[in-house]
Amino acid sequence: MPTPVSPEVAVLDERDASAQQLPDFTTEAYKDAYSRINAIVIEGEQEAYDNYMSLGTMIPEHADELARLAKMEMKHMKGFTSCGRNLGVEADLPFAKEFFGPLHGNFQTAFKEGKVVTCLLIQALLIEAFAISAYHIYIPVADPFARRITEGVVKDEYTHLNYGQEWLKANFEASKEELFAANKANLPLIRSMLDQVAGDAAVLQMDKEDLIEDFLIAYQEALSEIGFNMREIARMAAAAL
Repeated sequence: MPTPVSPEVAVLDERDASAQQLPDFTTEAYKDAYSRINAIVIEGEQEAYDNYMSLGTMIPEHADELARLAKMEMKHMKGFTSCGRNLGVEADLPFAKEFFGPLHGNFQTAFKEGKVVTCLLIQALLIEAFAISAYHIYIPVADPFARRITEGVVKDEYTHLNYGQEWLKANFEASKEELFAANKANLPLIRSMLDQVAGDAAVLQMDKEDLIEDFLIAYQEALSEIGFNMREIARMAAAAL
């Protein structure tokens, strides 16, 4: 298995925190935007916990490993909750539940239908790639407390992305057609989620185009690792346009 890009290298790349002017974390505009961004990461980690526990019932031979991943997500959720508390911001969790609603609904439908491949694509590929890209873009402009928390989290997320890659790689031929269909139904949701949060992200000095680029790189690398060729990956990526 090829060695994934080191999280430390990926986090520090050209977006070095020392080269960027940090936002003013004390303004009402920042705190208002942060209330929604913070809620999204908290809810995202809760969704991930629930999804990995559900996957453990679908892949019983991996139940212990999936429970371990789920516990890591719960630890992340607690860490991000403390980030909001540190800035005196209350996370807007009702907004975040609505934000994840379409993706959550698709996962639940696939779970009820026993579609483990679709569930893995949603959680272990799309959501993990979404999280990794968001954390990469956030770290250089985060407050010092949140930066320490997020740097620890992003290292764990590579483990979760790799789990999905390896299972789907081992079951690639049997999973391929369902992956195409699941990608077509769910990748556009990620694009619309990025569009929806773009304004708040900009207040935190997180550029929407950087978020999209980083997400697509992580997602396409995962698809390549699973076994798709470049033509197939381009076809799948076009679903987001």
